Amino acid sequence: MSCRIVAFGGGKGLAASLRALRTLDADVTAVVTVADDGGSSGRLRRTRPLVPPGDLRKALIALSDADDVLRDLFGYRFSGTDELAGHSVGNLVLAGLMETLDDPVAALDAAAVLLRARGRVLPMCTMPLDIEADVDVDGTTTVVKGQHHVAVSDGTVRAVRLVPEDPVVCPEVLTEVARADWLLFGPGSWYTSVIPHLLIPKLQDAFNASNARRIVILNLSDENETSGLSSADHLAAFRSYAPGLAVDVVLADTQATGDPAPLRRAAQSLGARLLLAGVAESSSSARHDPVALAAALTTVIQ
Repeated sequence: MSCRIVAFGGGKGLAASLRALRTLDADVTAVVTVADDGGSSGRLRRTRPLVPPGDLRKALIALSDADDVLRDLFGYRFSGTDELAGHSVGNLVLAGLMETLDDPVAALDAAAVLLRARGRVLPMCTMPLDIEADVDVDGTTTVVKGQHHVAVSDGTVRAVRLVPEDPVVCPEVLTEVARADWLLFGPGSWYTSVIPHLLIPKLQDAFNASNARRIVILNLSDENETSGLSSADHLAAFRSYAPGLAVDVVLADTQATGDPAPLRRAAQSLGARLLLAGVAESSSSARHDPVALAAALTTVIQ
């Protein structure tokens, strides 16, 4: 019998883990942050009361077993300078499904059937959220508002929070967490895609109450929002927002880790063992190789 895995994140990071998970003998559910306010998603959510579709679309494509034409069409982004320019076909399809079905979960389930997804995609919440952060630049702390602005900020993120701070969690997410065998966090933008799942009190309560084991997958490189943070620092940030959440395994790339001793100590502070594996496409790549990541995850799960 396959195990049940619930993966949390957003954007390219979550898509990377889903491309690996879709090849396993597992019942996979992806839970996606809903605070994206940049690009096509930002334009859509400024004009319509919809959860931003961009990261949801990426998750669906990553799980898709459809032919290349349909997958490529769902990811196609219009060029030019007119009103369609910058929008992806998949974002518009999801926006249309959300409006016609009047339910983002039903819309995502319908899109999953269309794309023959090997798993389910759910929004963290059924209403769009915002992210804001306290960012330190040269000793001065300012409040940066919006997921996009936090993600590209050049300073050091001191604190991050959701607006509103205690939103209603998608009920289906709580159901999946309660029945999961594994909860998977990362990789992805740490403060804007991974940690937001830890910021909702009811969702964190569900994590703590779940009998599932937990795995954290670390990034291959830092980003603007985590510039200067070591892998161990990433785990320290994770722990600061979920101090009571025990983790079973921390998975990191062998080449991207450097000296493993600090990272091993940071993993142990979460109650986890550290697993080092070659999961990058190459020694110089910042992208996870889905086959290698799937092999590492199989080792962990079995």
